[in-house]
Amino acid sequence: MGSGANETAEFSDWEQGVPAAIRGDTLWRMEAYRLALYAADTAWEDATVLLRDLRTRSLADQLYRAVCSIGANIAEGYSRGTGRDRAHFYQYALGSAREGRDWYYKARRALGEETTTQRLALLTQIIRLLLRMVPDQRGRSLREPASAYHTGEEPVPNSGDT
Repeated sequence: MGSGANETAEFSDWEQGVPAAIRGDTLWRMEAYRLALYAADTAWEDATVLLRDLRTRSLADQLYRAVCSIGANIAEGYSRGTGRDRAHFYQYALGSAREGRDWYYKARRALGEETTTQRLALLTQIIRLLLRMVPDQRGRSLREPASAYHTGEEPVPNSGDT
């Protein structure tokens, strides 16, 4: 998922660099968590780029905080005793993933089209996973269809509040 100035190791290479203390935890088996950690590492690089321009400094902070909170909320939710408690934190992670996606769109002029497209696709993948995880833990469905998420280049007609 590398791109020019924001060169990032491919996901599989990145995974190998994650400390054994993290990879050895049962939480590591959750794809959404692994992707969220990866997204946080890419956001670090992207925030560094955004900090170079006075116009995007505050955006860098917002983007980095939103993306980093995805994994933190998944980790906290995973450690909760009941499905309802887990769902609560997974829903926070969902909100942070959407917020991160919003900030990436706003940063597109500074980060470039390729980087933005990759980051939006990564966050959309996390959102899709969380949209399945939340209702699984709650035992009921969310009010939004998973089909409302598209990662293609075509605009999404009437995509609701995704």
